[in-house]
Amino acid sequence: METIILAGGLGTRLRSVVNDIPKCMAPIDGKPLLWYWLKYLENNQIDNVVLALGYLSDTIISWISEIKSQFSCKISYTIETQPLGTGGAIRLALKETSSDEVLIVNGDSFFAISLQDYFQKYYRNPTTISLALKKMQNFSRYGNVKLDSNGTIISFEEKRYCKEGLINTGIYIVKPKELNLDNYQQKFSFENEILQNRNDISGFVFEDYFIDIGIPEDYFKAQKDLPKIFQAYLHK
Repeated sequence: METIILAGGLGTRLRSVVNDIPKCMAPIDGKPLLWYWLKYLENNQIDNVVLALGYLSDTIISWISEIKSQFSCKISYTIETQPLGTGGAIRLALKETSSDEVLIVNGDSFFAISLQDYFQKYYRNPTTISLALKKMQNFSRYGNVKLDSNGTIISFEEKRYCKEGLINTGIYIVKPKELNLDNYQQKFSFENEILQNRNDISGFVFEDYFIDIGIPEDYFKAQKDLPKIFQAYLHK
């Protein structure tokens, strides 16, 4: 199985608490968040990882060269020479893959689901795009995802306060040949121009630990919670 990690985020809102580094390199208990992703993917038998890089890519490439011997998976990367949006970054990274299905994850959040469980659910209803969803209460940072009784996503609501709902965690399974991403302009948003405009997207709900380190409050929460939860996950 092949995986793309979207690792080009600017980390603008985190600059008040960490140095000017890509978000995925923000340290948690002495290790970049990207380390947790690589360890997680290795634990899930992922054998090929493509890092979709952009902002300060040299920082990540230098770190990878130092630690890649610690991991059994192949690690390669693509680099945006100009901003391409999430859609353009995914399209560029998919050129480095060859599988019929590819896992895509956001490198600035973490969701401790079982990929085996996710893929088992997916293969019962293999749509062009599948999302791993998280139940959440009292949230406004995320849009609310609506599912029908068959697990098909029927709408993505705008960000607003929601007492209870489902959020897109940024973990996808996609079928590259059916996405037809070459039909889009050079820079585009995967979320706005793909997810919002297709009717072949399924969603599966998980209860596992989720954190998005995009704001200082949640970055500090990750410092406290993620190392313990991650160790418990690895020893399941």
